[in-house]
Amino acid sequence: MVYNVIGLMSGSSLDGVDIAFVEFTETAGKWNYEIKCAACIEYSNEWLEKLKSAILLSAKDYQLLHTDFGHFLGRMINEFIDKFQLHHKVSLIASHGHTTFHIPEKRMTHQLGDGAAISAETKLPVVSDLRSLDIAFSGQGAPIVPLGEKLLFPDYHYFLNIGGIANISIIEKGNDKENSLANQNEIIAFDICAANRVLNMLATEKKMCYDEGGKLASAGKINEDLLQKLNSLNYYSLPYPKSLANSFGTDIIYHLIKNFDLSTEDSLCTYAEHIALQIKNALIPFFNKSELQQVVITGGGAFNQFLIQRIQTNLSEINFEIHIPEDDVVIYKEALIMALLGTLRWREQYTVLSSVTGATQNSIGGAIWLGTEA
Repeated sequence: MVYNVIGLMSGSSLDGVDIAFVEFTETAGKWNYEIKCAACIEYSNEWLEKLKSAILLSAKDYQLLHTDFGHFLGRMINEFIDKFQLHHKVSLIASHGHTTFHIPEKRMTHQLGDGAAISAETKLPVVSDLRSLDIAFSGQGAPIVPLGEKLLFPDYHYFLNIGGIANISIIEKGNDKENSLANQNEIIAFDICAANRVLNMLATEKKMCYDEGGKLASAGKINEDLLQKLNSLNYYSLPYPKSLANSFGTDIIYHLIKNFDLSTEDSLCTYAEHIALQIKNALIPFFNKSELQQVVITGGGAFNQFLIQRIQTNLSEINFEIHIPEDDVVIYKEALIMALLGTLRWREQYTVLSSVTGATQNSIGGAIWLGTEA
C-alpha cells in the first residue's frame, strides 16, 4: 500500500511549524518512506506571542485561539501545497498541534490547532489530537514517536531527539517476534530534560533567537554550583515512564539559572553540560562494555556543535557513539512520524504503545476530520 501524507509538528522550542510531504510504502508490515518535500515555517512575532501566552488566557479566549490556530495551520498547508504543486496528491494530513497544557497526572493534555478548522481550510481528511486517548488510559501521552522510530528506522535501537525537550527512545534488542508491537517490554521512552527551549531563552539575552552552533556556550565556563542544583532536581530521580511539560523549562529551570546571576555564556555552557549529563544518566542502565552502541540524534539540537561535542564526550565514557543522519531526517523526523501516526490511525492500527507511556493499554489515538468536498 502507498500513502501520500502531510505531517505537521509545532515543537516546544517555538522555532516554527515543520511540514513534510511523505510517501509511505507498506508491504507485509514493513514500512519505507521518502520525504518528497518539506519546509519549516517560522512564526511571526505575533504568533510567537500568542503561543507563549496561551496558558494565561481565559477559557473562552483559549478556545478561540485553538480555532484560529487551526485555520492558520490550514492556510499554511494550502500555501505549502501550492508551492510544491501537490494538488490532488495529498490523501491525508496529520497534525500534532502545539502543546500548551500537559498534565498527565490529571489525565489531561491539550494541543492548540483545531483539526476541524484545518480540514475545513484544506478540504482534506485530517488526523489530530494524537495524545488524548493515551492520557485517558492513564498514560503519559508522551513520547509518541517511538513506534514511528521502530517502524521507519529498524536498524537502530537508540533514538535521542533534542528539541524544546530532549527525549529518548530505546528499542530493545533481540525481540523481533511477529506482531510484537504489543509486547510491554519492547520499547522504553521518556523525556530526559528541558533542552532547546531553555537554551533559546538564554540566547535572547544577547538578542539572538538561538545560540548558533553553540558559539556562546563554547565561550563560557561551567558553574559547578548551578550544575549541582540542576542535576539534583527531583524529576531526574523519578522512574520512567515520565514526561515533561514545557513549563518545567520555562518556569523552573530558567528561573533557577537566573537566580545565579551568571553571564549568558556561562549559563549556556552550564546548561549544555547539564543536558549532556542527563542524557548520559538516561543511558547508563544500557551500558555494554563489550559493544560500542550508536545513538541516533535528531532535532534542532543536532546542529548545536558545542552541545553535540559535550554529549559525545559524556557518552564515550559508557561506550556509546552518536550518529547524526541526513539533514531532512534531523529537521523533519517528528513531522515525518506524525505523518506515519496519522496513517496508522487511518488504518485503525496502534499509534501509541503502553510500554512507552505507562497507559493501561495500547491505543489507536487521534480524531479524524473528513473535510472532503462532496
